[in-house]
Amino acid sequence: MNFLFAWRYFRAKKSTNAINIIAWVSMAAIVVGAASLILVLSVFNGFEDLVKSLYTSFYPDLRITPSAGKTLTLSPEQLRQLAGVKGVKDLSLVAEDKALLENGESRAIAYLKGVDEKYTRVTGVAGKLRTGKFELGTADHPLAVLGTGIESILGLEADRAVLPLSVYLFKKGGADYTADPLASMSNENIGASGTFLIQQDFDDHYVITNLGFVKRMLGLKPDEYSGAELALDDNRQAPLLKPALQQLLGKDYQVQTRYEQNQSLYNVMGTEKWVIYVVLTLILVVAAFNMVGALTLMDWEKQKDIHVLKALGANDGMIQKIFLSEGLLLALLGGGFGVLLAVFICWLQSKYHLVPLQGGSFLIDYYPVKLVATDFLLVLSTILVVALLASWLPSKKAAAQPIELS
Repeated sequence: MNFLFAWRYFRAKKSTNAINIIAWVSMAAIVVGAASLILVLSVFNGFEDLVKSLYTSFYPDLRITPSAGKTLTLSPEQLRQLAGVKGVKDLSLVAEDKALLENGESRAIAYLKGVDEKYTRVTGVAGKLRTGKFELGTADHPLAVLGTGIESILGLEADRAVLPLSVYLFKKGGADYTADPLASMSNENIGASGTFLIQQDFDDHYVITNLGFVKRMLGLKPDEYSGAELALDDNRQAPLLKPALQQLLGKDYQVQTRYEQNQSLYNVMGTEKWVIYVVLTLILVVAAFNMVGALTLMDWEKQKDIHVLKALGANDGMIQKIFLSEGLLLALLGGGFGVLLAVFICWLQSKYHLVPLQGGSFLIDYYPVKLVATDFLLVLSTILVVALLASWLPSKKAAAQPIELS
């Protein structure tokens, strides 16, 4: 009943064109606000999915590291126990440390990460090659896959390099020669087999090679490693498997899920999304001021109707609900058209890539978008709340009018 009155008032011809104009302007503002919110949140979702997929290529489902220091000990028995945990698909052992790489006069500081043969089943780095092959050689004849940033700094083409690179690593427990730091370092040569391109954080900082080679350079014992990386049958089970693995290993080991390995990144992405949501909600607040004006003028326009309704027995609550419904109707129509407009624009962007990314340095050349159902609920809920707050005062004033029939 209330929405029926509201709909008739909305469609009815007004005595003054200004009332029509203000009503349509307020609804148009809601359309713009709703579409803007959906579009921006969809772009954030698209970038979030892209970044997560890139980090998923490098980080495992679960990672085991020492609670203190740089190395941990994993005995054959512990490795059997870890591999036997239900839900663990594969386990890869790694050893890594900062290293100095030289190619003639060119030098680069990078994390030299030694991995075993199971590494390709735990991460997706092997599927992100830009040039060459994912070949790591052996402990005696090592090969390396370089990040594209490291390749650029060293000034070489990894898949065509003829001369080996010189690698310097500090020996574990080695003496500290202040006068000649190189005396406390291991120095060996390593060949380049290819490059990977994932994301700048990895491309500019990592070189992947043979586990045995890195262990020898660092002077690690046979059962000593920097960590272990695990792939699960279902990566969604990582938070459930973490406590069991932590209990199995003890307090000297730290077990981290993929989220915990990149917690600062996920926190920043989440914060940015909420900040932009709050900023864009201000558009709806501006629309709410227009709605207050439109409903106030409509109260004035429908004074005789209000008096007639009250004379027929309508109480103040019913009158207030009618004008609250008028505000909600404006909001629902504006929000509905805004959502449809945003969905259409997102479809165009996904299909035709209308809005490009500038600079040409990213992995894709257009803004990614992803529509999420919870964003629609959030935006529509926000619109309804803003509409209720904006409609409250005009509806209260309309309900407070005394009966005056003449």
